[in-house]
Amino acid sequence: MDIELLEHLKGFLTEGRMERFEKILSERTKHFTVVTEDVYQIHNTSAVMRSCDAFGIQDLHLVEEKFGKRVDKEIAMGAQKWVTLHRHLNLDDCVSTLKDQGYQIVATSPHADASFLHDFDFTKKSAIFFGTEKDGLTEDVLEQADALIKVPMYGFTESLNISVSAAIIMQHLVTKLKLSDIDWKLSEEEKFDLELQWAKNTIKANKKIVDRFLENRGDN
Repeated sequence: MDIELLEHLKGFLTEGRMERFEKILSERTKHFTVVTEDVYQIHNTSAVMRSCDAFGIQDLHLVEEKFGKRVDKEIAMGAQKWVTLHRHLNLDDCVSTLKDQGYQIVATSPHADASFLHDFDFTKKSAIFFGTEKDGLTEDVLEQADALIKVPMYGFTESLNISVSAAIIMQHLVTKLKLSDIDWKLSEEEKFDLELQWAKNTIKANKKIVDRFLENRGDN
């Protein structure tokens, strides 16, 4: 942890900004993470990113096997500065990475054998996968999933837009999580790393400022 560098960067930020960082970091979690699988419409992925930020979920994983890198910065409205984005070229890489980190794979699906959201066991570390409104998640995800969940619906509509579904599920799960006794908060090291990254993301020409500081300190 480069405490000296962070203290140097704080000199370029207002006290109010740093207090805001501290408050938001205290509400962030990695107990849940969100994954989108080959979502074609940019605004949907960007909207999911905004929801991750709004509900305090730090990590968003994008499987970009079919369409490549597609995030609309305007629709994300700055959320890309605060949410940690992980890009995967294929599904297997994504699933393997998440399982190595201790996450169970949870697929969102309207299928009859999926559990309703309010019955879902939120105590386990979970990676929540979302697909497109038209096709949903691929069979590969469904086959590798440890659990299936669905949002209960009572009308003629049988599916929701991915951004709507993701927001509903995130809000529900995070609310239940924070009312529980589960240790869902970030570690001190995770908080520090994010605070440093957020400081860099906030400051214009941050690379020049950081490079100058490291040079003056004698770092190679």
